Amino acid sequence: MLKETVFEQLKKAMKEKDALSKGVLTLLKSALDKEEKEKGAVLTTEEEIAIVNREIKQTNQALDGAKQANREDLIEKEEAKLTLLKGFLPKQLSEEEIVAVLTEAGVATGMNMGDAMKIAKPLLTGKADGATISKVVKSLIS
Repeated sequence: MLKETVFEQLKKAMKEKDALSKGVLTLLKSALDKEEKEKGAVLTTEEEIAIVNREIKQTNQALDGAKQANREDLIEKEEAKLTLLKGFLPKQLSEEEIVAVLTEAGVATGMNMGDAMKIAKPLLTGKADGATISKVVKSLIS
């Protein structure tokens, strides 16, 4: 389970006095704990990956804000957070692999975007980020 891995890395970061890792891992652990408490049961791997993806999305937004403000100190920090968070995701598929999966699943030219995404999302959740999935789906259906 992802939660145990996060906890082990958090303990390691505390021992090594790695403030950045400790902060990121604490946030991730609390998000996982909160979601598990709200659900009232142990989270599935897909749910854990969704939480990590949500944290990555928030970090990307913070990174964009730091870039717009030309804050080099914040840019470095956010990029380090992203690297750490992406380490918890399974191997991400390339665009070519996504095309192969979607073609095999029946996504083809002329489909409506909503229908194509309904097919793509369950197949690729956790294996690719939403922006990449959307881009590939658009290229396949147009």
